[in-house]
Amino acid sequence: MRDVYYTYIVRCADGTYYTGFTTDVAARTAQHNAGKGAKYTRSRLPVREVWHVAWETEHEARRCEWYVKRLTHAQKAQLASGKRRSAAYRTVWERLLAQVVGSSGN
Repeated sequence: MRDVYYTYIVRCADGTYYTGFTTDVAARTAQHNAGKGAKYTRSRLPVREVWHVAWETEHEARRCEWYVKRLTHAQKAQLASGKRRSAAYRTVWERLLAQVVGSSGN
């Protein structure tokens, strides 16, 4: 069985977003909430998972993480909204997808 890799966003108690990658979103969110996740989230507990996307390879998940971390707070909020039919969500998602899949080795 092949691993599935995820890029995820959690919303921190202070309203900021943290982005990471993992093979198990629920377990990673629990790690964050136990204070054993990223240093950034330790002082911003609790966190709540608000968005994730699955990738076939670790490279794609890490690449997506890199691009998501460069999105504005408003763009991350669009992804977190879950309103996949909205034009704003689709705009952010399509640009992100093009960056991750469309440019394979940069």
